[in-house]
Amino acid sequence: MESMGKKKPRPRRSFTPEFKAEIVELRRRGDRSVGQIAKHFDLTETAVRLWGSQAEVDAGRRDGLTSSEREELAALRRENRRMREDVEVLKRATAFFTQETR
Repeated sequence: MESMGKKKPRPRRSFTPEFKAEIVELRRRGDRSVGQIAKHFDLTETAVRLWGSQAEVDAGRRDGLTSSEREELAALRRENRRMREDVEVLKRATAFFTQETR
């Protein structure tokens, strides 16, 4: 029996910075609601709101991490994770070779 009323999740899409800037500008003008903008461009209201909020942070009108700071933080977290994995491998190798030499 099929599940009733359940929608399949929408596949994840990516948007160009230019497209996001256009949406943010439409939102900033205020002649259309967030819901109208989202519906017209087949977006979620949450995405439109988040892009607008991030644009305000990037412009310095709101506190938070700028887009470049977010990118840097993500890169540092990836590097940190790789380094932790490397350390774990080295610990295992050290333990293995210590047992082999005894």
